[in-house]
Amino acid sequence: MRWAIVSDIHSNLEALEEVLADLERERPESLVCLGDFVGYGASPNECIERLRPRLSAAVVGNHDLGACGKIRLGSFSGDAAQAARWTGTTLTPANRDYLAALPFTVRWRDARLVHASPARPESWVYVLSPADAAEEMRAFEERMCFIGHSHFPGVFEQDGAGAIRYTRAAVVRLVPGHRYLVNVPSVGQPRDSDARAGYLVVDEEEGLLRQVRLGYDIAGAMRRIREAGLPRFLSERLQWGE
Repeated sequence: MRWAIVSDIHSNLEALEEVLADLERERPESLVCLGDFVGYGASPNECIERLRPRLSAAVVGNHDLGACGKIRLGSFSGDAAQAARWTGTTLTPANRDYLAALPFTVRWRDARLVHASPARPESWVYVLSPADAAEEMRAFEERMCFIGHSHFPGVFEQDGAGAIRYTRAAVVRLVPGHRYLVNVPSVGQPRDSDARAGYLVVDEEEGLLRQVRLGYDIAGAMRRIREAGLPRFLSERLQWGE
């Protein structure tokens, strides 16, 4: 089976449209989402409505709950909090209800899906180092766990002896007996100095994880943010990939 994972769309319709067009060419059997459908960008309803019918599974992100008023915004940056409040006033009731009902974690095939951290899915911590990953590996039983949240794609691989190595390689071959914690590329707000939209393909038959990065209409996404009256920095950072 070959399936795809998207994460951190952040209301960026231009980026999502490019990803969905590429998925039409890729034709995976299933598509799942790791949350943060909304936040930062200017097209929350459009992104939910374009993506939701295509999904086999999804989990909730902190920006989704922030926009729904389900978590406090004190931990958000000023710009992120302003965008969350704007999103909350913009969401349709149906889309708000959809986000608010999403689970924190889901088992999908032989994998665990969670937005931020399998050990503490409601705490929104970042998994950025092998030391972080070692703790997280103990929190799930499945062979693979897929996360988003940091917008910094990479793969932590644990061998049979428990040693963990990290790679940012675009293609990773799955080794029998090894376990994996995978940070999936962000669709709508990459932060790894690569401004292109991204998603992940899991090819079980070939035993591969493959990152896909795609150029999109960044100028159009920036313009939407400005026209919505959202903070200018949220527009400008899209072109930097940071």
